[in-house]
Amino acid sequence: MKREIILNGQRITYTLRQSRRARHLRMMVDPDEGLVVVVPSPWFERFVEKFLQQKSSWILKHLHRMKRQMEGKTVIRHSKEDYAKNKEAVLAHITKRVEFFNSLYKFSYNKISLRNQTSLWGSCTRTGNLQFNYKLIHLPPASLDYVVVHEICHLREHNHSPRFWRLVEKVVPDYKAIRRSLHNYVMKEG
Repeated sequence: MKREIILNGQRITYTLRQSRRARHLRMMVDPDEGLVVVVPSPWFERFVEKFLQQKSSWILKHLHRMKRQMEGKTVIRHSKEDYAKNKEAVLAHITKRVEFFNSLYKFSYNKISLRNQTSLWGSCTRTGNLQFNYKLIHLPPASLDYVVVHEICHLREHNHSPRFWRLVEKVVPDYKAIRRSLHNYVMKEG
């Protein structure tokens, strides 16, 4: 449930959640919900407000930091249902992009798979399996292609050495700008 409190003269809205599993009061700052306070059930509200007043400098600092970090970012929402519904189509699309770009490199790989990852866009195993995040489909086509090329190049160079980046640059000359732009996306369940 949503609540409001005044901390150091600032009106702060927070979400109060009761949890039977919680043993102690805890707080977190979430990009969508802002301040979230989880309390053991049952809990007396006056203790929550007193606790928040005591921690007001921490709360304000972290809310301000989160706000700065989220400026200019695009949130990509995902759910298990979305993944289950779209994974075959996304895998088919990414497989076509791998085949296209690998026709330029001619590296051998084993399997292409799709994952519902929370932070990685893609990975390449030592055994030559290419794994991609299904949320790539929400990125601009040039960003998706960069991730595909990046992982294909790991088939030859399992590191980020200058040789690796030269391989990437052969096909994606503006890879540095695209790579930086990937930091503007935040994956969020829900």
